[in-house]
Amino acid sequence: MPWCNSKAMIGVLRQIPRAALACAWLLAIAKLYAQQPVPITLSVVDKSGSVIAGASVQEANGPLLGRTDTNGQLTIHCRIPCRLHVEAKGFAGKFVEVSANTTVQLDPAGSSEQVTVTAYRTPLGTLESPVSTRQLSQTALQSTPSLTLDGKIRQLPGVELFRRSSSLVANPSSQGVSLRGLGSTAASRTLVTEDDVPLNDPFAGWIRWQEQPELSIRSVEMVRGGASDLYGSSAIGGVINVNPVRPTSTLAELTTSYGSQSTYDESALMQSKRGSWGILLAGGALGTDGFIQEASYQRGPVDIASNVHAQNGLLLLDHVHGPLRLFVRGSGFNDARSNGTPQQTNGTRLWRYATGGDWNGPHEGTLTARFYGSAEHFRQVFSSIINTPTATEPTCSYRCGEVPTRLSLSPENELGAVAHWSQPLGAGMVMVAGADVHDVRVWDREQTFGTTAALTNLHDHQRDSAVYAEAMTVHAGWTLTGSGRMDWFQNYDGQSLVWNGITWVPAATQPVQKDQHLFDPRLGVSRKIGAHWALSASGFRAFREPTPNELYRSTQVGNKLTLPNNSLLSERATGWEVGAAGEWRWGTIRTSYFDTQVNRPIVAVTTNPNSSPILLKRNNLGQIESRGVGIDFEVAPQHWLAVDGGYQYAHAIVSRGTQDLGNWIPEVPRNMATLNVRAFRPQIGMLTLQSRVSGHQYDDDANLFLLHGFFRLDAYGSHEFGSHVEFFAAGENLFDRSIEVSKTPTTTLATPRVARAGLNLNLGRAK
Repeated sequence: MPWCNSKAMIGVLRQIPRAALACAWLLAIAKLYAQQPVPITLSVVDKSGSVIAGASVQEANGPLLGRTDTNGQLTIHCRIPCRLHVEAKGFAGKFVEVSANTTVQLDPAGSSEQVTVTAYRTPLGTLESPVSTRQLSQTALQSTPSLTLDGKIRQLPGVELFRRSSSLVANPSSQGVSLRGLGSTAASRTLVTEDDVPLNDPFAGWIRWQEQPELSIRSVEMVRGGASDLYGSSAIGGVINVNPVRPTSTLAELTTSYGSQSTYDESALMQSKRGSWGILLAGGALGTDGFIQEASYQRGPVDIASNVHAQNGLLLLDHVHGPLRLFVRGSGFNDARSNGTPQQTNGTRLWRYATGGDWNGPHEGTLTARFYGSAEHFRQVFSSIINTPTATEPTCSYRCGEVPTRLSLSPENELGAVAHWSQPLGAGMVMVAGADVHDVRVWDREQTFGTTAALTNLHDHQRDSAVYAEAMTVHAGWTLTGSGRMDWFQNYDGQSLVWNGITWVPAATQPVQKDQHLFDPRLGVSRKIGAHWALSASGFRAFREPTPNELYRSTQVGNKLTLPNNSLLSERATGWEVGAAGEWRWGTIRTSYFDTQVNRPIVAVTTNPNSSPILLKRNNLGQIESRGVGIDFEVAPQHWLAVDGGYQYAHAIVSRGTQDLGNWIPEVPRNMATLNVRAFRPQIGMLTLQSRVSGHQYDDDANLFLLHGFFRLDAYGSHEFGSHVEFFAAGENLFDRSIEVSKTPTTTLATPRVARAGLNLNLGRAK
């Protein structure tokens, strides 16, 4: 072709290498410039536009960069785009991504938009979620008057333990947790997890509420309604997920307090971040000399204070390399309790460990894997109360002494693994798939005393293996979700032995071998209406397997003895809810109507109310049903003020069966409400008022023992001295109300007024 030989074309071709070289130089310079840190000024303000001084700014997964000055400003140097985390005392933290000078607005703690992960294992905002969720930030948790985690989460409406007492003095068998008015026994109908690791006791299903060091908890998420489609057994009433603190900078924190009843709380945390490596150490001790729980008009010489003295510790090693995070975590817990008489005591020693990782893969996919285990040793002494004179109390006629009836030693081992993958599929669609396995081995060695003295040794093995999947799409204001889980539950390799004086021989009744498959689906839909409203609906199936404690071990609280039943079947629940939610700059509100039916519920049924002790036996009833209304709200009427609370009405009854038909579910009030007010001014400090109202309820299945309603008010106040020192005071049950906890039939009471004062110290982070 002629033009190929033209001089002009030859000249152009000669310039190509030079142009390519110039482009390469320009790209190299641009890349070099992009990699160099650039100065960016952040201005941090509240909702009214007022500056926030002392706000801390740190890299999203890195060290502390600094704190804002008196003008609310901080200049940092970072490689754009910069992903930062900004937080300040009294405000909810916020992640931001900036490439130029930016103003960051923080919301008061408890009033910002909540993005939760627990409900669907993927981030979802308030208006997009088809189910009811709530979140408590670290600020909300640490400015709560209560010492224990169960007391802190009771600021959310509808949360209650098996009995009303605080875990600070309650027998472990009273520490199961209830949501949605479903009640509980010693076991929980709600699953409690920490970073995908279940915290429900593998032997009995109750919760060790003092297990985590106070300062190691970053936030708590709560999902109401069945969630067995993703979490398996026990998630009938919902899921409570504890999010732990991860090392992000170098700092140290200490909290110490002391108060009435010799109540103390010591907690310390140290963390360090160097490059891609982080380490965190936390530990604490808490306890009380307690109080006599029996009502004053029913006490006898045998009654002494119920108390606890507990210690906990945690070590976390964290490594981040690009899109991959790996960690190893180990923790320990020890407690010793007195349950109200000289001989009724129990204690726990628990070691827990976990390792795993999170990987942000290509195309925004995320892989999470956890491997965990625990080793626990639990001991408990039971006794029978004597109502006749004793050598030391010759004139006594009521609660004069006690006779030991049983010593129980219960070692247990737990192993498990969790893995799930989340992958966006096009615009607005996400798929989640996962699998988990949970393996539990328990032993129960018991020595009974008296005329029926015996020495027994029981071993049992439970395993739950499961696979699950979920699909979610968000489009044009609609959120549609569908999920399902298949569980394969096994109860096997059990054996019960009795000592005949010479050797161990098989007992007359042996553990039942079980093999069961269960499928649990969940469907949900949410529709946004405009910018501020949404309607939602969801339906689910859920289940709870009987624990080894319910199958094989008797328990006693006061004068009530509950016998086991090795023929118990799993609880199966069907439920649905509809609701409406609203969200504005000043707050959120959510209402819902719920209805949950539990078939074959495991209930302690009274078999002999006239015996001493009163005899109960665990049985599968026909059906229980809880239906009602829940209302939650979080508002910030002023930039320095946050108000939250809610109300729950639950019509919870035995709806099917020949026994107790129409009776109230034990330990569930019809009406329950909370109201919390949190105010913060940098010059004055923080003030928190928390109130709780509960209607009457029954302490037994036959509805013979009525527990009256109550009102309780708690308060917390703090003031900072500089950037690193804060003094605080807290009071619980300020009006010193006599709150009935149980009737066995002796009336026992909840914690009376308790006041304490303390000090918070921190190095490396502005308060």
